[in-house]
Amino acid sequence: TIMSHLGRPNGSPSKKLSLMPVGEELAKLLEIPIKFSEDCISSDAIDTSLGLKPGEVHLLENLRFYSEEVANDKKFSRSLSRHGHIYINDAFGTSHRSHASNVGVTSFFKHAGIGWLMHKELNFLKGLMEKPKRDFTVIVGGAKVSTKIQLLDNFIHKANNIIIGGGMAFTFMKAMGKNIGGSLLEESMVPVALKLINKARMKNVNLVLPIDVVCSRTVDSQPIEGFFAIENIPKNAMGLDIGIETLKLFKSILSSSKTILWNGPMGVFENKSFSKGTEELGKILSKIILEGAKVIVGGGDTAAALELFGLHRNMTHVSTGGGAS
Repeated sequence: TIMSHLGRPNGSPSKKLSLMPVGEELAKLLEIPIKFSEDCISSDAIDTSLGLKPGEVHLLENLRFYSEEVANDKKFSRSLSRHGHIYINDAFGTSHRSHASNVGVTSFFKHAGIGWLMHKELNFLKGLMEKPKRDFTVIVGGAKVSTKIQLLDNFIHKANNIIIGGGMAFTFMKAMGKNIGGSLLEESMVPVALKLINKARMKNVNLVLPIDVVCSRTVDSQPIEGFFAIENIPKNAMGLDIGIETLKLFKSILSSSKTILWNGPMGVFENKSFSKGTEELGKILSKIILEGAKVIVGGGDTAAALELFGLHRNMTHVSTGGGAS
């Protein structure tokens, strides 16, 4: 019996977020018919699971059609546990969420374990991160500092270099008293960024920020021609991608790195005008891997970007988890 979820239906059924198409694809891959239940905890669904013969597969409808899944409700967890005798969690991408199907349900099983994917992820992430080959460089991007605080705090004790790109870089620049024009700023995170800057200095960690950017009036408007040094970002413009000099700077640091962890894009890669920085960084890393370095990519947006540029297969390991990794 397989249980999973799709999207964020917020506790109510949605045709768009049904797992029925997943069941159809699975049936094709396994070349057998798949049993499917439209209600994951109905008595019919539980009877179907209990009546399965060896070799048969039963897929439950989207667990998040019940708000009790995200709330880690005990009664809901108990109902889910009635589907089987052994529990295996292979959903690494949601392993950082305390939900009914991955946390609550385990207390109702005598036998519980992890699957092959979870095993592979833990081996890569734990094995390479505990004793990384030096130099060890962490690249952090994305829009907000607030979503990356734990990551930065964790690696400030371990990394030789921390490279910061994406929208979050401007909060760090502001903390250092630099001009950021009209770029994205998390005002409440400025003191936190300053604390991290000082911590990096004390730990002798090389904290690297962009030195030039691609600018535009808005995310949807055309980029202003050329690259702007940080001190020259116009007041009415925002930095939306890293520039050519920044890429050179990042490359010089990465070329002497043996272990690299990358989490978060360097710009608004979904818009072709601001995707070059993330794409070029992916190409730089692809070449460094050929020279013997290991590059681990935290999933989410970074994985999506690399897939878009056809570079995901070049990486040592692309995690299936964003926040989870």
